[in-house]
Amino acid sequence: MTAQKSDSPFVVIAITQGQWGERIADNVHRFAPSSWTVHRWSAPRSLPLLIDDPEEFLPPSFPKADLILALGDTAGVAQLIPDVVRMSGAKSVIAPIDRNESLPNGLAVQLKRWLTDLGAAAAFPKPFCSLTETTYNESPITVTYDDPLIKRFAQQFGKPQLRVNVDADKHISSVEVERDSACGCAHHVAQGLAATPVNNAEFESGMLHHHFPCLASMNQDADYKDTLMHVSGHILRVAVKEEIKDHLDPTPYLQPQGRAE
Repeated sequence: MTAQKSDSPFVVIAITQGQWGERIADNVHRFAPSSWTVHRWSAPRSLPLLIDDPEEFLPPSFPKADLILALGDTAGVAQLIPDVVRMSGAKSVIAPIDRNESLPNGLAVQLKRWLTDLGAAAAFPKPFCSLTETTYNESPITVTYDDPLIKRFAQQFGKPQLRVNVDADKHISSVEVERDSACGCAHHVAQGLAATPVNNAEFESGMLHHHFPCLASMNQDADYKDTLMHVSGHILRVAVKEEIKDHLDPTPYLQPQGRAE
């Protein structure tokens, strides 16, 4: 598949099932480039563990689309995605994992197999804010991908990219969001950091992330040996620290007592 021009039409269908997905869909719709069209479909809040007849839960039709954004709260939504792909003609799917309960590992593997059979690419960023134009997930489970439609989405939404400006008094004068978190957290943090002393900015960005609030899971993740909320917060703090590192005061060196040079 050839890369799309940045100003060519790009159609996304966001499938939501609750507050987490609705907030992401709202943010993507609000900040998407003018060449994008973002459709939304709210899946039933209650779906069986195993879906035998997807047509029972799907609308009669979907608009033609390039990419499906699967934002389900339950595993039932993932089971509907292949039929949504068939009905919409989408060639790519992003199914983020901010809660393992919504897309367990085994189901993600099965979904990828179903989509491959349909000729559709798929990415499963865990957490969603780990998505870049070439990779998703953080170490030690980073995955590399090569799909122009997923890449086009990731140019706008995914792993936060910020440009932090510092004034002569070493306070944050402004923060520009070059790539937002899909949920909008990066924009929230950017606004909240204004006037913050640069030496406090990394800590404050973590607090702003937590109180946004981040909706990623607080349950321990087996792959990271940490919670997905903490992984997400680390991603955001690193994005800020990388921008301000040249403005930070040097760490004071404490000479051990009794030591001579």
